Amino acid sequence: MYDIQMDLVADWVSIVKEVFRGSGIVLEDGLTEDDIAEIYFLQSLPEQEALPLAKETLRRLREMEETIVANMDTLIVPDIRKRTGYEGNTFHFSWVYDQGEHIVETCSEYRIPLNSQ
Repeated sequence: MYDIQMDLVADWVSIVKEVFRGSGIVLEDGLTEDDIAEIYFLQSLPEQEALPLAKETLRRLREMEETIVANMDTLIVPDIRKRTGYEGNTFHFSWVYDQGEHIVETCSEYRIPLNSQ
């Protein structure tokens, strides 16, 4: 019924890579999402805090994807239509960081703010 494009983990990893590039840190090719998340959190936290936080961040992003898909008919699409007037059936959800974490549906410009933990 809907054409849904979404990879919140890839979006998060892309932003992390941008942050590293901007800081002059070069990440080697072939690193996994898990590797990149661990390296990111190890920049500012001790290993015993960084590694669980890396896993939790990726788990949380995947869980958000599942929640969005599971609630498309009952909650997400009706709210998008009500708030934005968007009537299409193509949805592209992206994770962004702009004054806090958000998921943005780019076709309708619908924004879901996420509470930081």
